[in-house]
Amino acid sequence: MSTLNASFEEAIRVTPEGNNKYSATLRPEWCIGAGISRLIPANFQAHPWLIILIVPHGGYTTSVLYRLALVHFAHAHPNKYSTPASPISLQLSFLRRTLAGPATMEVEDVKLGARTSTIHIKLLQPSEKKPNESEIKVAGYITVSPPDAEIGITASTGWKPHPTPPIGSGPGGEINFSALASKGSDGRWIKLEPPFPEFRRAAAQLELYGPGKGDEQQKETGSMAIDQWARFRPNGDVNGRWTDAAIPYLIDMFPMALDGFDTVSANATAKEQGKGGASEGDKAKFWYPTVTLNVDMKKHLPVEGVEWLYSRIVTKVVRDGRTDLDVTVLDQNGDVIALSTQVGLVVSASRNLGTRKMQKL
Repeated sequence: MSTLNASFEEAIRVTPEGNNKYSATLRPEWCIGAGISRLIPANFQAHPWLIILIVPHGGYTTSVLYRLALVHFAHAHPNKYSTPASPISLQLSFLRRTLAGPATMEVEDVKLGARTSTIHIKLLQPSEKKPNESEIKVAGYITVSPPDAEIGITASTGWKPHPTPPIGSGPGGEINFSALASKGSDGRWIKLEPPFPEFRRAAAQLELYGPGKGDEQQKETGSMAIDQWARFRPNGDVNGRWTDAAIPYLIDMFPMALDGFDTVSANATAKEQGKGGASEGDKAKFWYPTVTLNVDMKKHLPVEGVEWLYSRIVTKVVRDGRTDLDVTVLDQNGDVIALSTQVGLVVSASRNLGTRKMQKL
């Protein structure tokens, strides 16, 4: 195993078990939530609705499935391509909540082609209602392609994020990443502490920098749009670097956007209850499970990884407890690394305790 992001590589390890079956262990440090048997500590003890199951972060789970595709082609089709095939597209449905612990994965070869191949994948774990039986938690399709088959035109479309992200102190408004790293700020960009870290544990695996907290950014733009620069810090490793396998995790990691969702959700609920507005204590009563996740990998990162990646996260409509999310990931040169779209839900965190009533926005 490479020493690059060693703890992350171990966290997404996939082991062949024969007959297109594989195993993995979903790690609790890459999860959302706290243990079912205890309250979140410190200032969260007053909120009993935060007693929930440990649910692996959707982006982390997607990184495990990204690794599954690599392992499958290396193990089942080692001579199919002259260079290792890697995912260029992932289309996943999160059918049921996953749990920290062992998982079994099954792969069906749907198409084996000269340039692209597509597999159907299933991630299975014990049923919560029938622990002696397994059920599909995540299913979908992954399309792979070897780098040497990626041949064709390359052209600039002139696309750039709009509105333009806030500038830094460097020439032409460029961000001074050395200052951002050493001082925690550059221009309007500052280091941000993800809200409710005890609840959203997977957010501790990266450092985030933005032009203000989520609700502050959204008030300024008048929309649910978030800008962030991120450094990878798996298990606190200060030498962590973004790699292709870590991109799915980043695509689903936007705590500042969730901060905005918390504000919108709390205010909407307060309004329904006839209150003038929500208090800070009304936040984090909500859970944002992913229903579907689509990822388009546009450009490979260097094998040694990169330190900084930018994300623009946009939500267009929140209606009847259902959201959309559009994520664009760029490198320091402004090149698009990956695109993602999601369908998600906004539900009461009490749903993880068996309460099925959904908060309507």
